[in-house]
Amino acid sequence: SMTLEELAAFDGQDGNPAYISIDGLVYDVTKVREWAGGMHADAFTAGQDHTDALAGAPHTATKLNLAPVVAKIGE
Repeated sequence: SMTLEELAAFDGQDGNPAYISIDGLVYDVTKVREWAGGMHADAFTAGQDHTDALAGAPHTATKLNLAPVVAKIGE
């Protein structure tokens, strides 16, 4: 498992992988084109939980099928 504090290191910057969490699962979006450079839609940064943002997104979590689950959020 991974804490939100640990997740923050995976911001897609300076060669770091880009991870995001949704509903307690951590996804590796490093190779997802829409998350290039650790940014999505010029508004969302990797290394954070985006559960609430996804609720208002113009797409569903099915886009995350492109990204492997690498961890769960928990202590």
